[in-house]
Amino acid sequence: MSVYTMGIWQVKPGSEDDFITAWQEMADWTMREVQGAEPGGTLLRDREQPSRFVSFGPWPDEQTIAAWRGSAGFQDRVGRIRGLLEDFSPATLDPVAVQG
Repeated sequence: MSVYTMGIWQVKPGSEDDFITAWQEMADWTMREVQGAEPGGTLLRDREQPSRFVSFGPWPDEQTIAAWRGSAGFQDRVGRIRGLLEDFSPATLDPVAVQG
């Protein structure tokens, strides 16, 4: 069963479009460059708080996540994104129930 990464992103007001672009660039880079990365990364926007986003994506194992997070490419991309944020809360999650 997959492991998931999740992030809650509070974006500086007025930086939402730049954040979406930067997140998509990071997701595209991940799929191209990270061996073992699984498709399905998703970015969601809060309808009531449009500067709040949630992202999640599946991974085959924690070792692949650790390699991704430790890579220079990840650090560079996250560094650019952090300048657009007021707050960020990451998590690594295990599924406990699946619909269907």
